[in-house]
Amino acid sequence: MEAYNASDVEKKWQDKWKESEQYKTDTKERRRKKYYNLVMFPYPSGDKLHIGHWYNFGPSDSHGRYMRMQGYNVMQPMGFDSFGLPAENYAIKTGVHPKESIATNCEYMRKQLSAMGAMWDWDKEVVTSSKEYYKWTQWVFLKLYEKDLAYKSEAPVNWCDSCKTVLANEQVENGKCERCKNDVVKKNLNQWFLRISDYAEKLLEYDGLDWPEKTILMQKNWIGKSKGCNVAWKLKGNEDFKLETFTTTVDTIYGVTFVVISPEHPELDLIVDKNHKKSVDEYIKKAAKKSDIERMDTSKGKTGVDTGAKLIHPFTGEEIPLWISDYVLMNYGTGVVMGVPAHDQRDMDFAKQYKFKIVQSIENEDGESFVYDDVDKYNVKGKLVDSEGFTGMDILEAREKIIDKLEGTGDGNETIQFKLRDWLISRQRYWGAPIPVVYDPEGNAHAIPEEHLPWTLPEDVDFNPDGTAPLARSKELVKRTEEIFGKGWKPEVDTMDTFMCSSWYFLRYPDNKNEKKAFDEKIINKWLPVDMYIGGPEHACMHLLYARFIHRALHEMGYIKSKEPFKRLIHQGMVTKDGAKMSKSKGNVVSPDEFVEKYGSDVFRMYLMFMGPFTEGGDWNDKGITGIARFVERFWKLINQSEQKVNSLNSLKRRLHKLIKKITEDIESFQYNTAIASMMEFVNFALKNGIDERSKKKIVQLMAPMAPHLAEECWSVLGEKYSIFDSVWPKYDKKLVVDVTVTIGVQVNGRVRGEVEISPSAGQEEAMEKARALDNVKRHLAKGEVTKEIYVPGRIIGFVVK
Repeated sequence: MEAYNASDVEKKWQDKWKESEQYKTDTKERRRKKYYNLVMFPYPSGDKLHIGHWYNFGPSDSHGRYMRMQGYNVMQPMGFDSFGLPAENYAIKTGVHPKESIATNCEYMRKQLSAMGAMWDWDKEVVTSSKEYYKWTQWVFLKLYEKDLAYKSEAPVNWCDSCKTVLANEQVENGKCERCKNDVVKKNLNQWFLRISDYAEKLLEYDGLDWPEKTILMQKNWIGKSKGCNVAWKLKGNEDFKLETFTTTVDTIYGVTFVVISPEHPELDLIVDKNHKKSVDEYIKKAAKKSDIERMDTSKGKTGVDTGAKLIHPFTGEEIPLWISDYVLMNYGTGVVMGVPAHDQRDMDFAKQYKFKIVQSIENEDGESFVYDDVDKYNVKGKLVDSEGFTGMDILEAREKIIDKLEGTGDGNETIQFKLRDWLISRQRYWGAPIPVVYDPEGNAHAIPEEHLPWTLPEDVDFNPDGTAPLARSKELVKRTEEIFGKGWKPEVDTMDTFMCSSWYFLRYPDNKNEKKAFDEKIINKWLPVDMYIGGPEHACMHLLYARFIHRALHEMGYIKSKEPFKRLIHQGMVTKDGAKMSKSKGNVVSPDEFVEKYGSDVFRMYLMFMGPFTEGGDWNDKGITGIARFVERFWKLINQSEQKVNSLNSLKRRLHKLIKKITEDIESFQYNTAIASMMEFVNFALKNGIDERSKKKIVQLMAPMAPHLAEECWSVLGEKYSIFDSVWPKYDKKLVVDVTVTIGVQVNGRVRGEVEISPSAGQEEAMEKARALDNVKRHLAKGEVTKEIYVPGRIIGFVVK
């Protein structure tokens, strides 16, 4: 028997799969039930594929192969999320056009992905920066625009005055530009938004979705539905002017000792006292240099300044000081909050910093004051104190009565607020899909008619930032616009957020070559929703939320039957190196190529799977990969050895059916590590006790999803018809996986001399009789006198001989 040659075997079967179009999906087939198996597509950056990609893609492919053997028509496409900043930054640095660098990187990654031996249907590939794709991204935008779900408005962006450019949040580190390290400030620009906030309530529906509970909770918190009350506060000296605060705990209104306003509030200039204007303006400039995350950081001290204005308490008539503080954001509520230091930790910190009164207005059932940070505000038990006519009233009842009173005087109203804000899709960058809008000579926006799509990205662009959007410097774009629409018409020069490209790509895969439509409704309604979607948990509140919004909007427009895009969602764990996340900047990225070349892709895939549960990840260490390579050799030896005598056919049969049950359950729950461990145990058993040809075929099928090349070769060696992935997944007999007997080692003077299979409830006489009947045990008992017999049911049979 020749040793297993991974390199030759893997090339052989990859060529065979390609030649026979083994993994090309017939999207119109009706015979088998469809299964859409999708992994989040990669960005073709300069890093190429690293082992983190492999850790994601390998098990995803194994799942798809398993479902194919379960009889499903599996579609498993692959593509590239190829617009975005890295390619543009590379162009700025080297002068190489993003179109060229992306094409080079995509080609390299195709080779790496093909070397994986996964069943990608390359015929379904999408590349988001190709005009054949972004034509339809622009179409999606136009459909949203038609429904008033896309609009333009002024909004703050991160601005680096040194680089003369807008920066994404990821390019801002501690308030500094990642390139030049100069301060980043907030700057207002006209931006395009999508009205995702209109769908806030609908996005809280998760019925029928098999998603991680943690991801659902993250999205719910991000959407941030809060039932509460808007309270109107009159401005002293101008009582016709009112500021509204939103609160979920209006029961604390008698504990208000100050009100805080956001530095971005649009009416701030109308409020600030002239004697305080200078200090307020300086504070606003400082706040503009902080990110929202920094401003919300509870570990840092609160800062603020007095506006000099006073507000009038709607019930007591007391004058309440109005301060400005950056811990109040404009993206939630009204941008103005009641300061209730006795019952809110942030307010308490602020009050202690600036010496405001701390006034208790509620207490719990034990008569103690508390902060709402520590309790369920919607089910809290307690009562009001020092709250005029509401004193002694139950907290939840008091809320209703206080709201009634505010509504009666016109000073407030019950309302529901969401943290979710509209999705800003404008990017003042080059390498993105152009927003399909033009402006007439009066500056009015007009959607570009579909007949002019794709509205192509011009190539006569200087990438070096000078403070304007790169597309504004394209002569070809201006000329094209005037030739089509008329003299004086101007093009939109912003490009779309790359999340826009990935918010619908799963709809394009099944019908990716359609030149007349983004997708054919008949095909897409058959294949959607995606049955299995696999990707990182870091996308919970961006990509996954955006994709659900776009999908729901297209559903309501009548283009798609399904409301949700992804039926089942699995997050892979993170692969680290020496305890740290892999990144090019840290220099700890591990390339899979050298390991695949040395050991083969099956060994590399299984080693990654063996690191631990798929959803937990692990720390990369290549020391154990040789163990997996030795296991593959043992498996190969077992399948290729001539038929041997099976010591116990009944024992083999039971072990095999338990193995089928175990691996089936493990693959379905993505517990590949324990599936491989179980196969290792079985192979060791079979090498020692023998295995018949039929059982060999079963274990090769069980191995197939985890080591596809090895299994395909073994299947061929066993004389079976190509391909193993068209065979039917083994079934187990429920009767055979129930332990009716146990295997117990028989010891003589503390050393195991044999094994017996016996009922766990067997008596001592039966157990000893079976043990004495073993030839090897007989031989050792004959060496002396048996002075003691030991029997622990189901565990130990022993003899002491002197």
